[in-house]
Amino acid sequence: MPNMAFAQSSNSGQQANDALDPVVVTATRNKSREGETPQKVTIITREQIEQQLAITQDRGQILSNLIPSYSPSRQKLNNSGETFRGRSALFMVDGVPQSNPLRPGGRDGYTIDLSMVERIEVIHGASAEHGLGATGGIINYVTKRSEPGEVNQHVGVSLTSDDDVSSDGLGYKLDYQVSGQQGDWDYMAGVTQQQRGVFYDGNDEIVGMAYHGEIQNSESYDLFGKLGYWIDENQNIELSVNRFDLEVDDDYVPVAGDRSEGIATTARKGTPESDPGYNKVTTARLSYSNSNWLGNELDAQLYTQRFRAQFGATGLGSFPYQNENGETRFDHTRNEADKVGAKFTLSRDGLLNDRLALTTGLDLLQDETQQVLVKTDRSYVPESQFRNVAAFLQGDFDLTDSLSLHAGVRQEHAELNVDDYSTVDRGTSVENDLVSVGGGNPDFDETLFNAGIVYQATDWAQLYANYSEGFGMPDVGRVLRGVSTPGQDVDTLIDLSPIVTDNREVGARFDWDRYGLELSYYESNSDLGQRIEPNTQGNYQVRREKKEIQGFEITGDAQLNEAHQLRLSYTHAEGKYDDDGDGSVDTKLSGRELAPDTLKLGWNAAWNQKLSSHLQYSYYRDRSFDDEEFEFDGYGLIDASLAYRLPVGRASLGVENVTDEDYFTYYSQSYPQSSLLEDDLYFKGRGRTFTLGYQVDF
Repeated sequence: MPNMAFAQSSNSGQQANDALDPVVVTATRNKSREGETPQKVTIITREQIEQQLAITQDRGQILSNLIPSYSPSRQKLNNSGETFRGRSALFMVDGVPQSNPLRPGGRDGYTIDLSMVERIEVIHGASAEHGLGATGGIINYVTKRSEPGEVNQHVGVSLTSDDDVSSDGLGYKLDYQVSGQQGDWDYMAGVTQQQRGVFYDGNDEIVGMAYHGEIQNSESYDLFGKLGYWIDENQNIELSVNRFDLEVDDDYVPVAGDRSEGIATTARKGTPESDPGYNKVTTARLSYSNSNWLGNELDAQLYTQRFRAQFGATGLGSFPYQNENGETRFDHTRNEADKVGAKFTLSRDGLLNDRLALTTGLDLLQDETQQVLVKTDRSYVPESQFRNVAAFLQGDFDLTDSLSLHAGVRQEHAELNVDDYSTVDRGTSVENDLVSVGGGNPDFDETLFNAGIVYQATDWAQLYANYSEGFGMPDVGRVLRGVSTPGQDVDTLIDLSPIVTDNREVGARFDWDRYGLELSYYESNSDLGQRIEPNTQGNYQVRREKKEIQGFEITGDAQLNEAHQLRLSYTHAEGKYDDDGDGSVDTKLSGRELAPDTLKLGWNAAWNQKLSSHLQYSYYRDRSFDDEEFEFDGYGLIDASLAYRLPVGRASLGVENVTDEDYFTYYSQSYPQSSLLEDDLYFKGRGRTFTLGYQVDF
């Protein structure tokens, strides 16, 4: 069926061809085709990405605009609280996991600039296809490849401003790409540089700065390179490297709000207590593919990643210490993760009279993570090593021309190794001397299953049902650093047990030529899930509890004529957890887990061969929780853009929050906070913002 979200393009013939030739979803190990899977899949095209970038550079906002059941954006560098169907999404770049299994930190969404991305593949619901982390689904960024021809170049520039054109609210972005093919070689290289100004809300006040990570008032760059060599027509080897840096400037400090009085956190000029936050990520990938290895298709990749995420300092009393002059200062933390891994996939189709296809493989991962206190050189989370080995088998069998079965099994073996350590005293001591914890080497074995069915009832109606299991680790670092009772050891901490999520889904797809509709209902249950909440001392802790989530998604589109397209989506989710430990869920999940009911509408128009427009509306419905302090007052946002093709290149003008809505974000209204933080993390959303862009290809 056609895509649920549309590209801004006047080439309707190309769109028709795309609809007749479904996209191969590389995020599925058996390389399923879009519209033929037993679970919901969303493909976000390059045109859609550019359409959103013409309005906003906020990664979370773009995902929220285009992915049903993805939470509203926090509009911050940290994406903690941005969930997918109420659980965690596994972020990948060309199949390489970006999520950190031991100490997530909420920074896995910012590891590559979207200028380097060709499309985004989204698998809805728990999945074990790529190992641990996808308890809510998979979001795979597929990077650009070389264009035909010896040399192809692209230059883009954009300018961003608040509606008052304040000097400190100005930002810009530059990007350059070159690609080509010469003989048996192909290549693609790109660089982006972006400067972001401060954000202003609908009341023309500066949006508050978050110590844990900002995208406003920041600078970033991305260097990306890809080199491929065709050994013959069936065999290809490819090397890609990406370096992404985002660092917050150090000339603004937060100004606390007052949640009880409805006063938002803001910011002012000033010097922060310590070094600003940043993301610095280097990823390398070497892949080999052979489309005819003894009649099989072979794909193999080796990868490595160096991940550094620094959190800014806060004056909230978390880590006070005395400097050499006897003055009280506040330390801050940095996550350091280094991972190496490999994936091997072998597929064969055409079996049993061309009715059976089998896919098997082996995945390997080693991750070493620690969280350090930057100024006092203490270990906040001890160095931990995680090793994971998994083998899988997936089969797809056509019972008839209209009925197909899909089933698979994956065996996971994981080991965690932690040496003896001591937790950090949150007083003025600069030693790890609070509680001594014995090290350990716990291991876990999990067998994960999936089974699905797809029935093509008519030429225009398709039904599907799916059961899948996802495997994840709790926030190991948060568990280890939070031990407060003496005499414990890593081997016996139940909070380190894995999270296994069962996902059940039924759905229907309808394709009536120019109209499309997809309906899906899902249930997502875990007997030992994870929930983060502040304790009485104001520190965040991990709670392991039974959790159940149910929801539905409705997505539809209409090609009214060659020039006008409409799309819509509506999502609903609800869930509870077992608060009293009696085995029955009894308390509503908060906004940290669940998105509000969301209605999204979009209209694309191609007015002529040169001028096109896009208009989108997102409405987040009111939501109540068991804790009345976190009642959510809903809001609606309108965004718009115009694109015009010039004699050379193309220009665009985007407007985010057209009506200048003055609102508190969903995160700020519904996310339970520590009593020490509730007035410092009470943010409004960004007000009316303009983006002027120009791109040229030559």
